[in-house]
Amino acid sequence: MTRETRTLPAHAPGAVETPFVIQGYEEVVPHDTAWNDHSHPFHELLWNERGASSAIVGSRIWTITPTIGLWMPAGTLHGGVAAAGTCLRASFFGFRTTSSISDIPVAVEITPLLRLLLERLGEPELRPPSRAATEALVLDVLAPAPRELLVRLPSSALLRPIAEAVREDPGDRRTLTDWATALEVSPRTLTRAFTAETGTSFARWVASVRAQHAIGLLTRGWEVEAVAEQVGYRSSSAFGATFRRATGLTPGTFRPS
Repeated sequence: MTRETRTLPAHAPGAVETPFVIQGYEEVVPHDTAWNDHSHPFHELLWNERGASSAIVGSRIWTITPTIGLWMPAGTLHGGVAAAGTCLRASFFGFRTTSSISDIPVAVEITPLLRLLLERLGEPELRPPSRAATEALVLDVLAPAPRELLVRLPSSALLRPIAEAVREDPGDRRTLTDWATALEVSPRTLTRAFTAETGTSFARWVASVRAQHAIGLLTRGWEVEAVAEQVGYRSSSAFGATFRRATGLTPGTFRPS
C-alpha cells in the first residue's frame, strides 16, 4: 500500500500574518499519510468528516473523529497520521483575530450546531456581515470537551515493551501480573510506574489504547462484534461498557451512517 509522508515547517505563533478570523480546509487523503512534527502560526481546530486520524504531541496521542475534534493552539509542535480515504476537516483561527480556548491541545465536541456553523463559513456566497455573525457564533460555542480520546505513552525502558506490545496488538489479554512475571519485577513496581508515566492505571491505559484502535475500525465500517473481538473483549456488551467509560460515547456513534 502506498504511504505518504508530508513535511511542513514549524512556525511560532503569529510568525506569519493571518488576517482572517476563521478559514476552513478540507481534504480526502488518497494514501495512508503521516505528517512530520510541525507547528502553525494560527490556532487550529481539527476534525474529520469521515474516518479517524491521530494527532501526536510528544508522548500524547489524540484520536480525531467526526464527533470529537482537537484544538491545537498556535505554535504547538505536533505530528499526525491518517488512513487512506479519511476526509480531514480543519478550521484555522487567526492568531491576532481570535483567542485560544486553551494553552494546550484539548478535545472539542463537534456538535451538530458547531458543524453547521463551520459548514456555513465555507459557503462561497456568504456576505461579510453574515460571515462575521457566524464567526462570532463559532467562537461563542467553542469550548473544551469533558472527555478526550487521549493515550499518553510511557517512555521508560521498563514500560516500553508493554506499551509496544499492547499498541501492536490491542487484543493482548496479559494482565499487569503477567507482565510483572515476564519482566521479573513486582506488580507494585509496574503499578507505580504506569501511574507516574501515564497518569492512570494499567487497566485504564489499556482500555484507552483499545478504544483508539476500535474507533479506527468502527469508522471503517466494522461491525461492533468484530471490533470487540479484535481488541480483546470476550463479548460486545463488555466492550461496549468499557468503551463508554473510556470515551463517553457508544461504539455505534463512530460507525458510518
